[in-house]
Amino acid sequence: MAEAKVEEIVHHPPMDQLQGFEYCIDSNPSWGEAIALGFQHYILSLGTAVIIPSLLVPRMGGTDDDKVRVVQTLLFVTGINTLLQTLFGTRLPTVIGGSFAFLVPIVSIIHDSSLARIVDDHQRFLQTMRAIQGALIVSSSIQIILGYSQLWGICSRFFSPLGMVPVVALVGFGLFDRGFPVVGRCVEIGLPMLILYVALSQYLKHILVKHLPILERFSLLISIALVWTYAHILTASGAFKHSTEATQVNCRTDRANLISSAPWIKIPYPLQWGAPTFDAGQSFGMMAAVFVSLIESTGAYKAAARLASATPPPAHVLSRGIGWQGIGILLAGLFGTATGSTVSVENVGLLGSTRVGSRRVIQISAGFMIFFSILGKFGALFASIPFTIFAAVYCVLFGIVAAVGLSFLQFTNMNSMRNLFITGVSIFLGLSIPEYFFSYTLGAQHAPANTRAGWFNDYINAIFSSPPTVALIVAVFLDNTLDVKDAARDRGMPWWVRFRTFKGDSRNEEFYTLPFNLNRFFPPS
Repeated sequence: MAEAKVEEIVHHPPMDQLQGFEYCIDSNPSWGEAIALGFQHYILSLGTAVIIPSLLVPRMGGTDDDKVRVVQTLLFVTGINTLLQTLFGTRLPTVIGGSFAFLVPIVSIIHDSSLARIVDDHQRFLQTMRAIQGALIVSSSIQIILGYSQLWGICSRFFSPLGMVPVVALVGFGLFDRGFPVVGRCVEIGLPMLILYVALSQYLKHILVKHLPILERFSLLISIALVWTYAHILTASGAFKHSTEATQVNCRTDRANLISSAPWIKIPYPLQWGAPTFDAGQSFGMMAAVFVSLIESTGAYKAAARLASATPPPAHVLSRGIGWQGIGILLAGLFGTATGSTVSVENVGLLGSTRVGSRRVIQISAGFMIFFSILGKFGALFASIPFTIFAAVYCVLFGIVAAVGLSFLQFTNMNSMRNLFITGVSIFLGLSIPEYFFSYTLGAQHAPANTRAGWFNDYINAIFSSPPTVALIVAVFLDNTLDVKDAARDRGMPWWVRFRTFKGDSRNEEFYTLPFNLNRFFPPS
């Protein structure tokens, strides 16, 4: 048998734009299809919008009524921030939602002795919310300054494709604890959801209805509708009646207490919880979470650009997006969302699952967020979907984002021992160090950093509990210090060098130019 020639084996040359998308960042489906896709992104964003207030508000002393108001406020601010980011920020199709990165300093504020000693639960909730607002308002200046001064853009020029592989990969892989571990809390609905979603989005994606791949395009909506109905039947029939309390919370469709507590109409407004209070230690601690959000969002923007079939965002555009994200955290502090803002990783993954990277679809989803956050009862109906259903979808969507990070390896030389070392060590430590912090906290009932300086504890614990942040610190340091003199080509730098500046590639203007001819007043560098 004749040996195959090299040119017959290598069929996949590196491509700076991901191919095979029905609609890329600046092409749009029909209005009807775009509205349905936008509603699908809105439904997906509800998972994070509900679970974060559900975790924090009871600890703050809040009631179900307070939780509903915080959910509504978080959705409202998410809609505003998403519109601002897609119009004036990176212009990538990204949802800017609530962030888990802020939990470490926020829980620290909740446990502050001056707040914990307040006897009245409602007053404790209000005072804690105001303290969180003050810390968010002050700490938002980090992203605003780094973004609008272009300092983050300058820093990003040290990021090679090799250095970004672990960061983007762990933006997805680092969220593994929100996948099957949560599905396992109620396998009766979680496992059917996972199997059905994979079947519809992958195995049955070629089924067309009026030339539209409806099962691939709307597999999330169809799966959630079917499994949510199934879960409601199980709840109504008493299937979980004799289950443990934990199983009932994760399985039943009537345990969220959102619909009964939600007002018919309520418009969130700034300072609705009262005037924010400011504490230097709490603000410094929150800055660590803002820094983590900055790094996680940088990785998510890189993934979103790929899944929107766009070129990598230039340094100027990335920095502009971070500046607007800082404005988003400022708004979160003013409105009182109980957490800061970051790019929603699950919505980035949905771009790949549907093969629709259209910016208009995300802008429509932002409209749904604002609309249903004001119409409380209707929004609460959708928000009462059990989180286990969302966790099943996360297993797929987080995996897609992680795979996008691994796809950057195509620009590098993986026959280089240097590159193998950097990739392997940074991914391993990016997973291993946060896992140590998590397991230590679980066993000792406090995080590894446990000094008398609360702000210092928050800094260390927040930064090293984030897989993408640890991965970036390790990967970028090694990539820019280890045998760097002759490694530019191996690192993949020639592939990205033309995307460092706005005018380095003609496609940048097509994807990232500001609307309304604003580039005349804010010329890109």
